[in-house]
Amino acid sequence: MIRLWSKEFGEGTPLVMIHGMGSASTAWSLITPDLAKAFRVIHIDLPGHGFSKMDPSKEMDPHSLAERVLEELNNLNVDKFHVVGNSLGGWVALDLAAEHPDRVLSVVGVAPAGLWLAPVNRRLPIGAFARTLAQVTLPIAPYFIPYNWARKIGFASVSPLWKSLPAQVVHDAAKAMGSSAGYYPAWDALLSLRFDKQISSSIPVTIIFGDTDNTLPAKTSQERSLVPAHAKWIVFSESGHAPMWDHPVEVITEILETTSRASR
Repeated sequence: MIRLWSKEFGEGTPLVMIHGMGSASTAWSLITPDLAKAFRVIHIDLPGHGFSKMDPSKEMDPHSLAERVLEELNNLNVDKFHVVGNSLGGWVALDLAAEHPDRVLSVVGVAPAGLWLAPVNRRLPIGAFARTLAQVTLPIAPYFIPYNWARKIGFASVSPLWKSLPAQVVHDAAKAMGSSAGYYPAWDALLSLRFDKQISSSIPVTIIFGDTDNTLPAKTSQERSLVPAHAKWIVFSESGHAPMWDHPVEVITEILETTSRASR
């Protein structure tokens, strides 16, 4: 069996962080150092993303990905854990909480996918464009990142604060998208699905979206009835599909608040 890549930071109660489709664990770089002061932070790269290899024998739908993540946590001797996920990783995090309430302590979904008003049945143009652009420019991206015109093309649809994103964040994101062999397999595996499971009221849940999320817009992809009634729902202003880039301090604050409710 091909194991998922994982990396740990800090000590304490495990806090598992799961990136989105076409991304990698480097997406969490702005908030990991502070979180590692309070938790045993565990980054996991999904199949065909970051440093994790593809396993053609394994399904790529969100539930299957959740089970793969759990397998890796078992390998790391992790029993109970908090989980934070962005985009597809947020859907995976919600599935983990629904299927394994005895192990998940709390959930923070950062612009989680799967909350469609109606299930998505085709690849969306904005995602296909981002993937194609990243693939084509992968060898030369580092040379163009300093230029605003290049950043605008690649990141204006992701973040309203694209001009001020750290160069390393931009570089890592472009590299992750351009080299993501699991991008389309994961996308195709979630077509016609949406998150529709129940999560125990004993598990604190926080959902964070940005007010200008062009990837998962409020009109079609932020259906509140699909998350538990007890979930805390937050919309950050001046934020896109990666609130942990646009407002890292605020995201850290919400993670700390959510995890603290698990121990009450």
